[in-house]
Amino acid sequence: MEETFISSKSRAKEERIDLTEITLRTLHLSDLNDLMVWTTDEKVAKFCSWEPYTSKDDGIKFIENIPKKFLWCKAICLNDRAIGCISLYSREPDDKCRNKSAELGYVLGSKYWGKGIVTYVVKQVVKVAFSELKNLERLEAFVDVENVGSQRVLEKAGFQKEGVLRKYLFLKGKSRDMIISSVIFTDLKV
Repeated sequence: MEETFISSKSRAKEERIDLTEITLRTLHLSDLNDLMVWTTDEKVAKFCSWEPYTSKDDGIKFIENIPKKFLWCKAICLNDRAIGCISLYSREPDDKCRNKSAELGYVLGSKYWGKGIVTYVVKQVVKVAFSELKNLERLEAFVDVENVGSQRVLEKAGFQKEGVLRKYLFLKGKSRDMIISSVIFTDLKV
């Protein structure tokens, strides 16, 4: 059983978290207040395609548009509270992986960074993705070269770094170099 510790800011009290208590489920409008905690956080949004949310309307639109935008999207929950989310996106959503690949994305409240939560969840989602999406052969992830924490998550979860895509994305007023990593169905140890 994997365990990690989450320390309070004062470090006076340590709360044990068993990673097997982390669950994934559909995001609901009832999660709006939890979602607003991490979507309004500038540290969280720094490497995301979106700016920090400024109103609950932004959160409502996100939740309501999940079925249109993603192949698959779940809340990352601790004690049934949405502390982040993880998704699969396809450039060909109408064909349900016609090109046999999907892009993995994830976001987690900064309070929970560095605790092994996303690595644990990504490992689970890789298994689920390849079993639920029958045509899927490849999962890929794009990570900003400056986002070292997310690079480590993918490495620990079994993704292979394929290279650096120079000036790949214009985001938040700047051309960004992105690292592309992937895991393919045959990489899985069954």
